[in-house]
Amino acid sequence: MTSTASTPTATPTRTIRIGSRKSQLALVQTYWVRDELQKHFPDIHFEVMTMDTQGDKVLDVSLSKIGDKGLFTQELENSMLNGEVDFAVHSLKDLPTRLPAGLMLGCITEREDPADALVVHAKHQDKTLATLPKGAVIGTSSLRRLAQLRHHYPHFTFKDIRGNLNTRLRKLDDGEYDAIILAVAGLQRLGMGDRVHEVLPASVSLHAVGQGALGIECREGDDDILSILKVLEHAPTAYRCLAERAFLRELEGGCQVPIGVNTVLEGETLTLTGIVASLDGQALIKNQVSGATQDAETLGNTLAQQLRAEGAQAILDEINATHRS
Repeated sequence: MTSTASTPTATPTRTIRIGSRKSQLALVQTYWVRDELQKHFPDIHFEVMTMDTQGDKVLDVSLSKIGDKGLFTQELENSMLNGEVDFAVHSLKDLPTRLPAGLMLGCITEREDPADALVVHAKHQDKTLATLPKGAVIGTSSLRRLAQLRHHYPHFTFKDIRGNLNTRLRKLDDGEYDAIILAVAGLQRLGMGDRVHEVLPASVSLHAVGQGALGIECREGDDDILSILKVLEHAPTAYRCLAERAFLRELEGGCQVPIGVNTVLEGETLTLTGIVASLDGQALIKNQVSGATQDAETLGNTLAQQLRAEGAQAILDEINATHRS
């Protein structure tokens, strides 16, 4: 574990330690949290502690083959439980819906655009996803994206891609892929928004649960830390993401299950759309529910139960059987 000290704006009376992965995107996100908190609490010294997670270390195997429980969070969670750090900053989409005993989701920050983005090789600058040639090689490490794209564009060739964002872009630019699919939010946060060639509409690709938002995890009962984190809480984002996470939790899906969502908030009314797809994209079960924002988690549970009744359970059973064999 390494420490990266921030420069306090006033003489600090105490130090709070923030856990983060070492990836460029993780650090950009964590430093944003640190700087925002520093503005609100100038008498506190916020120190960033970085570490590698299993998901950062294993880059030659598909995510779906190495599991989903805590791939990018377990080491950070252990450091919180051990008292080494006070809270950790995650991309909310990486945070499991069931957290270890003693930990909780303390804050959800304002969401960036949660959509998926098409990023193309230079030779395809005049193309869209719909006009890329038959057999075009599309890179993605997400089964959610893969299943939906197979459903809509079965004539493409799909190839797994791992590594951090810069590594993936280099592989694309070197010609290993005709296009890759990434999160709009990640590109924007790293100042690479110009690489977004096309924002994929929800009709083509429902996004991952929590995509575009940051989730700050902390110890249960740590009221002091919780009171500090609440200054970053964004209620509209929280309602949307709590509904999405309840939907995923009820379906018990993770990285290896193609589950996508979309949430729209209009006044006090929340509309949640969700899909469960088969790995080959042949079957895609989709529906939506609407209700009051204060019932966000109930809406997520309700939608999951509806999709199960409409055929999603059979898809989930088949996928789980495949992973057990």
